[in-house]
Amino acid sequence: MTDTQTPGTDERTPASPAAPRPQIADPGPLGLAAFALTTFVLSVFNAGLIKDDALEAVVLPLALWYGGIAQVLAGMWEFRKNNTFGAVAFTSYGSFWLSFAAYVRFVAPKLPAAHAYQATGLFLLAWAVFTLYMTVVATRINAVLLAVFTALSLTFVLLAAGELGQSTGVSHAGGWAGLLTALLAWYGSFAGVANATWKDKSLPTWPLAG
Repeated sequence: MTDTQTPGTDERTPASPAAPRPQIADPGPLGLAAFALTTFVLSVFNAGLIKDDALEAVVLPLALWYGGIAQVLAGMWEFRKNNTFGAVAFTSYGSFWLSFAAYVRFVAPKLPAAHAYQATGLFLLAWAVFTLYMTVVATRINAVLLAVFTALSLTFVLLAAGELGQSTGVSHAGGWAGLLTALLAWYGSFAGVANATWKDKSLPTWPLAG
């Protein structure tokens, strides 16, 4: 004997459409601004424009709160926006500044003075490798980001070479490259926040072919 189906037994109640996710503001200008400002201040010392090393401590609170925490937050919001490049870049460079602050404050003073430069050089060299492959990826985004990452790659390479080679001149060149990097990143931040606020594209970033 077969079961008799009650009318409507196989009917399914249509699922309610998923509520659209609320849009969030673009975190990119925040991440670029945090990176630019902290890079600028450190690069002033790296370039030898201020020669009193004791004053370099001004970098540490910036590295912790703005270059570090603000950038990591920007990276998390980029994950929310499904922007892999922005998420990886801002989270990584925010972590760079956090680790830099910890290295300068807690690690470097305990290293053997005669060989501390090797640890610093290795730290910078590893970040140069990361930055170089992010530069390759930036060739498909826009010219402003490509310029930022190209200048940043040069900065890390020069700073690493200056440390490992114990060359003040090369380190100063890295500082000047860092100042250029900061200015380019500031422009990227300015363009992003201005274009979003003005609801137009008054400040170009020159998109590159994908």
